[in-house]
Amino acid sequence: MYKSSLALAVALGVLAQQAGAAGFVEDSKLSLSSRTMYYNGDNREDHARPGAERPDQRESGQGFKLDYISGFTQGTVGFGVDAQALWGIHLDGGEGYHKSGFFPDDGKGSAAQWARFGANAKARFSKTEAHFGSALAPNLPILVSNDGRLLPQTFEGGTIQSKEIDNLTINAGQLTHAMGRASSNRTGLSVAGSNAESNKFRYGGLDYKLTPDLTLQYYYSNLEDFYKQHFLGATHVFKIADDQSFKTDLRYFDSSSDGKNGNDSAYNFNNNGGYAKNTGEIDNKTWSAMFTYTLGGHALMLGHQQVGDDGGFVWLNQGSLANDSGTSEGAGGASFYLFTDSMINQFARAGENTTFGQYSYDFAALGVPGLKASVAYLRGDDIRNKSGSGTYNEWERDARIDYTLQEGALKGLGFSLRQGVYRGAGESSSDQDQARFIVNYTYSFL
Repeated sequence: MYKSSLALAVALGVLAQQAGAAGFVEDSKLSLSSRTMYYNGDNREDHARPGAERPDQRESGQGFKLDYISGFTQGTVGFGVDAQALWGIHLDGGEGYHKSGFFPDDGKGSAAQWARFGANAKARFSKTEAHFGSALAPNLPILVSNDGRLLPQTFEGGTIQSKEIDNLTINAGQLTHAMGRASSNRTGLSVAGSNAESNKFRYGGLDYKLTPDLTLQYYYSNLEDFYKQHFLGATHVFKIADDQSFKTDLRYFDSSSDGKNGNDSAYNFNNNGGYAKNTGEIDNKTWSAMFTYTLGGHALMLGHQQVGDDGGFVWLNQGSLANDSGTSEGAGGASFYLFTDSMINQFARAGENTTFGQYSYDFAALGVPGLKASVAYLRGDDIRNKSGSGTYNEWERDARIDYTLQEGALKGLGFSLRQGVYRGAGESSSDQDQARFIVNYTYSFL
């Protein structure tokens, strides 16, 4: 017993010494992020409905996120751990106005506070890193973790990234669960309009920098029993002068059904409320192109996107999941890698042709660093009605202004004011005006 205890103490001492020498502690980072947000959604169409009461959504809240990121231990294979604690506090927005998915529901029509904890174990060998745990936040063409409200969406599973070959980055992984931006619980993985779940989302892909200015991408993903998806992308930046450039960004998705999708109604996809060649079955091809000209503080972006006629674009989205009592899990809120993932709408229905543009200005060019503003407009046409007969259109206008303090005791304190207007003429459209005011601040302890 004495020998065993002594051996354990010696082993722990050696590990601690290795951890310190390799930077497990020295390279650690600890930070606390604060986000205060006011959200106002004016559902204008509801005002015209007889007997409609309180159609608007007005809520505000405070979010805190504590992140610990360790370094790696000494040795051929280094080990580490990352941890994250999240807490959402409801400030205002009572019964009847709580319909935005901003907070989880208390079962009585009002908002509830929530918190959760997640952690990842990680390992590094040469230029390859693996992460396994419940605080993953992928940002890839086939999956984008959403951070559009108080707290971020996270995932559970394992990921690996390798940069062993110069100019080539390889990503692969398997995810099993998601933690919504307004939930303390984890759920399975799903798509919009389905209450069925899958526990296997597998992906793999590569980013290859062919030249310093040209990057090529290919990714494949599979949400078991829902869909398979291929992605091709190309990004090129042509530098005209020191303060002048022209960027081209091309993207193509090919999505098809997998397993039970199309054969079992529980696993069907509602095609973003639009037309489907085969009801509930995923069948889509979407391409898009964006061109951005930058001159000094000015940036002008123009682009076009075309969604295939056979069905809407599909992405990982747990927003329709509910618990046994039928109450929302707070799992809603999903992002995707299309240029049209805008403030209110997605412009991703069957047949939709969207032309979009944005002008932005960085006031650092005028001697006001930290101040930025932009205005965007999207117009979608040729959207197929769910019945398959006729088409309709929709549009959205978004504006925002951001300012981040550049010096002083509160350096890094950021403010963001955003306003969006959406109008649609189709079966699934709901006119809306939306405003958000956000205050962000991160304090680093290490």
